[in-house]
Amino acid sequence: MTAPHAAAAVGAPLLDAATAVAEEIADLLRTCPDGTTRLIPGAEWTVSEAAAHLAVANELMADIADGRERPYGDGTPGSLAEANARSLADYTERDTAVLAEATAGHARDFARAAARRPATEPVVSPLGPMDLGTLSCYLLAHMLAHGYDIARALGRPHMVDRDRVELSMPFLLAGMPMVIDPSAAAGHHGCYAMRLRGGSRFAVTITDGTAVVTAEPPRRPDCTILIEPVAFFLLALGRVGLQSVMLRGKVLSWGRKPWLAPAFPALFKAP
Repeated sequence: MTAPHAAAAVGAPLLDAATAVAEEIADLLRTCPDGTTRLIPGAEWTVSEAAAHLAVANELMADIADGRERPYGDGTPGSLAEANARSLADYTERDTAVLAEATAGHARDFARAAARRPATEPVVSPLGPMDLGTLSCYLLAHMLAHGYDIARALGRPHMVDRDRVELSMPFLLAGMPMVIDPSAAAGHHGCYAMRLRGGSRFAVTITDGTAVVTAEPPRRPDCTILIEPVAFFLLALGRVGLQSVMLRGKVLSWGRKPWLAPAFPALFKAP
């Protein structure tokens, strides 16, 4: 009789990427003595506030990875915004050097905890139920988004690249139905074939305010969108606008209804 195989733990490349990004963010923070006054471009947060948010979020996700329950909103974008505001009010540390160590340290804690447990183990994240592997992708995507903000605020190169975007894709795909904007998508019907240049392919079907993500289109696509991976990530996380992506030649669309493509990003509301 053959013993059943143990469920695989979260992959080392994903956890290594998460800890590396955390260290890169920490290196940026260590060079920013004016974090309390340096604003994130296009946002209300300062660098110190963004760093404090990362420190809190990384600790929260490390606790979840270690098997502890950490309620944080109800999974909706509005609830997450409220939870973020409360957590920043409660966590008053704003020294960027201290926050650098906290951000990197909690990311390492997450990696150690996740490496001991099956990737398929269910957890409850700030965006709702998912498995531990997807939570690990969530941690990476969340740090990449805020690390991008901090790098821009400091005039430094950001750490988002196609390999890291590809590692974060399981979370991005799982999260899309959660961040559909019901008001923007009300009455909208469309089947989109999505292709990341040199990377993932998937389909998104919008039906009157709801989104379903599948590996293959369930029917003939109305519109096919080909987009460069980093541009997709930054657009999906609300860091760039569609116009800038189009002007830089990072996206193409075709199909029976190619006019649906420009409206696609506005159907979602990044948390």
